[in-house]
Amino acid sequence: MAERKKKVPKRIAQTVIGSLKGGVVPRIGLPYITVGRKSEIEALLHDVDIIGEGGASFRFIVGRYGSGKSFLIQTIRNYVMDRGFIVADADLSPERRLQGTKGQGLATYRELIGNLSTKTKPEGGALTLVLDRWINNVQMEAAQETGLMPGDPALTKAVDQKIYAVTSAVSEMVHGFEFARLLSIYYHAYVEGDDDKKKKVVRWFRGEYALKREAKEELGVNIIISDDDWYDYLKLFATFFRLAGYAGLMIMIDELVNIYKIPNSITRQYNYEKMLTMYNDTLQGKARYLGIIMGATPQALEDKRRGIYSYEALRSRLAEGKFSRPGARDLLAPVIRLEPLTAEEMLVLCEKLADIHADLYGYPRKLTTQDLIPFIKLEYGRIGADQNITPREVIRDFIELLDILYQNPDMDIKELMQSDGFTYAKSEAVSDKTAKNYAEFEI
Repeated sequence: MAERKKKVPKRIAQTVIGSLKGGVVPRIGLPYITVGRKSEIEALLHDVDIIGEGGASFRFIVGRYGSGKSFLIQTIRNYVMDRGFIVADADLSPERRLQGTKGQGLATYRELIGNLSTKTKPEGGALTLVLDRWINNVQMEAAQETGLMPGDPALTKAVDQKIYAVTSAVSEMVHGFEFARLLSIYYHAYVEGDDDKKKKVVRWFRGEYALKREAKEELGVNIIISDDDWYDYLKLFATFFRLAGYAGLMIMIDELVNIYKIPNSITRQYNYEKMLTMYNDTLQGKARYLGIIMGATPQALEDKRRGIYSYEALRSRLAEGKFSRPGARDLLAPVIRLEPLTAEEMLVLCEKLADIHADLYGYPRKLTTQDLIPFIKLEYGRIGADQNITPREVIRDFIELLDILYQNPDMDIKELMQSDGFTYAKSEAVSDKTAKNYAEFEI
């Protein structure tokens, strides 16, 4: 039996098993089940170093449904939070796009801001926490530098100067003047204990004001965040977060297939135009301390009629060169294409899941590596598995297997593997490439 790993807390184990069984990626516990993707993770963490030094990056992660695309995005999310970044993530949908005539772009912004996460608040909703932490840190720094006590007017003046230095740096950017003014309003409301005013500023930052008149009456600012300019405010937040003591901002937008599905070609083009603006900003140095990762399927990227490649300005920037091929991809290129997990990597993942499942339900793990090998061979032995099998399919089958064995302790894995539900794959032909792989697949 494989060496037992560190025991996973039950709350995390329940989330991991429940999410994977439901076909979705858990937001916690990923380090316990991460397998493979080492090269992809290293490439993305190289971007993180650049962002932390004041640069910016933009990457597309491309993979079929269930290939581990969302899993990789969530894994990077956890990595960068550990490195002091603030993370904002959102899935696109018919109601959330990059651009729209009915506020769909603003809806994406609201989702991103609502999901702002830090290491100490990984579940999202961290905006107020970040603002309050910023003010607390400024007050502490001013007190340490001056040696003055709280309540001393001189200390208040020193704090005001530090706050002004941050707001001045932000005010030089597009829409920065109003953004800086709102930061100042929030600071004074914090000092005066005016919670109602603080809530109004946070509401503005979240893009929840629908009318300029309402924002003018309540906060004294003449603009609101709109469907056209929401991305500019993410750039402002990235700079502000850095000034507030964080490493930067990482934005993660998944399910680009929802742009591909838009029936109206002009609307699709507007969305791709917004994507191009974001891409150009990061590569041309117009954004700082900002990383953007987007997840797409191969079809959503490559379809020249409806996909990202239908927008020539993006296709010419993103298309692979002449030398890239499966097994030798350029992971420093803007597009990272996910290769299928190998059978060996999937075996390791199944062993991890078997450990977690046993700990969660309180039984001694009985399945050995030799028990699992036939299962992996069966899953990977289906027609076209070398190209089409996805981790999601294998994981769901395996957790179902674990659940049945747990609920029926008299059964064994060999008995289940011979049932109608599993044996159908044995009768299917195996491609030459797959057969060759399994001739070599021995532990």
